[in-house]
Amino acid sequence: MSAATKPVKVVTAKPVVAVVGRPNVGKSTLVNRIIGRREAIVEERPGVTRDRKLLDAEWSGREFTLVDTGGWLANDDPLDRQVSAQAERAIKEADLLLVVVDAAVGATDEDERVARLLRRSGKPALLVANKVDSHNRESDAWALTRLGLGDPWVVSALHGRGVGDLLDAVVGLLPPLPEVDETDDAEGVEAEAEPPSVAIVGRPNVGKSTLFNRLVGDERSVVHDMPGTTRDSVDTLIETEMGPLRLIDTAGMRRKARNSEGPEFYSLVRALRAIDKADAAVLVIDASDGITAQDQKLAERIDAAGSPVVILLNKWELLDAEERENVRVALADRLSFLGYAPVLKVSARSGLGVHKLVPALGQAIDAYHRRIPTAELNKVIQDAQLAHQSPTGKVLYATQGATDPPTFTLFASRALPQTYLRYLERKIREHFGFGPTPLKLRVRRRDG
Repeated sequence: MSAATKPVKVVTAKPVVAVVGRPNVGKSTLVNRIIGRREAIVEERPGVTRDRKLLDAEWSGREFTLVDTGGWLANDDPLDRQVSAQAERAIKEADLLLVVVDAAVGATDEDERVARLLRRSGKPALLVANKVDSHNRESDAWALTRLGLGDPWVVSALHGRGVGDLLDAVVGLLPPLPEVDETDDAEGVEAEAEPPSVAIVGRPNVGKSTLFNRLVGDERSVVHDMPGTTRDSVDTLIETEMGPLRLIDTAGMRRKARNSEGPEFYSLVRALRAIDKADAAVLVIDASDGITAQDQKLAERIDAAGSPVVILLNKWELLDAEERENVRVALADRLSFLGYAPVLKVSARSGLGVHKLVPALGQAIDAYHRRIPTAELNKVIQDAQLAHQSPTGKVLYATQGATDPPTFTLFASRALPQTYLRYLERKIREHFGFGPTPLKLRVRRRDG
């Protein structure tokens, strides 16, 4: 396995608090209440949360990482077993566990199994009796002591009742803060820059989570051959040869008509938000399906966001020579507007070609933030005009007005045809090595 795809260390410094329990007891509602925003997807049916989701949380000045998990179930269903495995992994890695039980229902056989698992783990745990919406329901919570996890903390995650007292207890049980050498601040050390983020996007069931897991070197997202397994955006900070990198595994994008309500709508919203905020995007396409209309629409959405993009043709090993040629032709036809983007032919499952992804992303992210000298930019423009003149106006002066993506303002004597602007863009891209990042050219009229 190459350096780009070998198992890497997941970066974490804050204490970890995992929210666990059987399905549909209100874990995600509690997570949203603690972090103060609707981040975890909530719906009144089991199985909506499937992956572990790591979120930053803070209470009384103490920061910690909150982990929302899928419901733990002891059965032989393959998908349920993967979801349960994610919850078990969260338990193993946590410093503290919040064990959520539906007090209105009482302790079920599944709650008993979860409790046994947690007692065997030896991790400190707080029993959270959820859905206690009034004082009249508090007596129901005390029946949960038979789970052997101590006295319950009575809360209503939906209404916020008792959550503050619970968080006071959480902070009191977190590991002590590491001692800080005061000499570290003597030189005025600057805070570390936020690592670049990469959104992994695509239609359902094209192999995004398989790619994500291979890059992370861990079974971080649930992978199953049922479309739509990932319902939320899952992110992990990893170390790569280009430094820390934040990978965001998003839910598969479907047609809007299918996302008008329910958790899939919120999955779509979060996936689109991940694209808008990311420093780069990886567009995963199932090569065995060809380039579909939905792939094209998603590519247009990435292009509109102005994010650099790497196109990844997954399952390439399944195609014969004729099918591969058909995909190449369809790619040039349907995604011609992403002509600057590198195209990688890979197998996320076997790892074939995946080692090329991180270097391509590094080039794209570097170019996305790059600013070039004005004098050199104008020399490139003047040389391009000497080699090939515009049929209309002339560029008198050029300057880079912004980065993220690199944006250039051309002061011209007259309007310039789009074909000529594409010519100038190509010259700028080739000379400065912008590679797989979008460029924006704006023209302003100036008499000269």
